[in-house]
Amino acid sequence: MKKDEIDEIRPEYRREDLGPGVRGKYLEAYRAGTNLVLLSPDVARAFPTEEAVNDALRSLIEVAQRSVAPKKRSGRQPKTTQS
Repeated sequence: MKKDEIDEIRPEYRREDLGPGVRGKYLEAYRAGTNLVLLSPDVARAFPTEEAVNDALRSLIEVAQRSVAPKKRSGRQPKTTQS
């Protein structure tokens, strides 16, 4: 092929023009950069978009962090009653 033919998009390609296919060639790179989970059907109905799932999980993280975070002390001692 000539250089100017390579730069053009052809209307049709033959399988031989594409080279040998390699199954799983990019699998490791894909897994390293992606975290996919399969939602159960009932969960998917409640959270139909990626954004909805992420918002819900961020809210859950925030609640969980507040519930386990040590309580701030005011510096005052609790009042005790004297007899």
